[in-house]
Amino acid sequence: MAFLRRAGVFIAVNLAVVVTISMLVNLLGIKPYLGANGLNVGSLLAFCALWGMAGSFISLQLSRWMAKRAMGVVLIDPERPGGEAERLLVDMVRGLSSRAGMSTLPEIGVYESPEVNAFATGPSKDRALVAVSSGLLAGMDDRAVEGVLGHEISHVANGDMVTMTLVQGVVNTFVMFFARVIAFAIDNALSSRDDEDRGGGLGYFGHMMVVMLLETGLMLLASPLIYWVSRKREYRADAGSARLTSRETMIHALESLQAHQVGSTLAPASLSAMMIQGESRSLWAKLYSSHPPLERRIAALREAAL
Repeated sequence: MAFLRRAGVFIAVNLAVVVTISMLVNLLGIKPYLGANGLNVGSLLAFCALWGMAGSFISLQLSRWMAKRAMGVVLIDPERPGGEAERLLVDMVRGLSSRAGMSTLPEIGVYESPEVNAFATGPSKDRALVAVSSGLLAGMDDRAVEGVLGHEISHVANGDMVTMTLVQGVVNTFVMFFARVIAFAIDNALSSRDDEDRGGGLGYFGHMMVVMLLETGLMLLASPLIYWVSRKREYRADAGSARLTSRETMIHALESLQAHQVGSTLAPASLSAMMIQGESRSLWAKLYSSHPPLERRIAALREAAL
């Protein structure tokens, strides 16, 4: 059931992205980048920038809705919390948000999951969501929960969701651009060698297949940059929580997380980078980890000048 819910959200978001960007292409009058005169680099760059950047920002605008549907988040009414645990959660988030200089209280929610985790998402400081798992509330003491919430509030206050969207959008743009430039060069090379024997190059479906393969390969090469930014962002959020609570509180939260390693998170890929802790990975995949190891985060906090 959870898988079907997440699949439905994924399809809905991607459909919204495709429809919206297709309308923008027509509205802005972006011309086809392949014509009788060959490749129009300007049109290609505009096309790739629109799909790369706009797609990321549309997903960001839908991020709260997507997170609530995909993870089954149940929102807490801050004016009428249902019980002592919810009241304490609201009080913590309200106090941390105020200390972080946020004028609007984020939406606060709980999602049912045995994993000890939490995340923040949303398009801006005024339209943010902070959610914790039921496993985190059951497995952590109040001090550790406060440290985790301080980390998530710091993500919101720092604008980390927008930062990651910008980085992803720029990477998407250049991956799309260079994949099409290389595919066009391959097509031209094949056409010039022997037009008659090779049928004039790759052909439409061959060209699109090469583009997809190149996009996959180039994204694999570019992804370490995205993950590097994500890891830097985690250290910054840890330091932010230490300032909002205390160094000892955040270290206690991270040490509590060490006792509850999340393993393979149930969250979709678009949300896993926003979690307090990420998927455990091998040394081989170190460059593709969105979160630094917990022991390194603890060591960085001990050494930081806050």
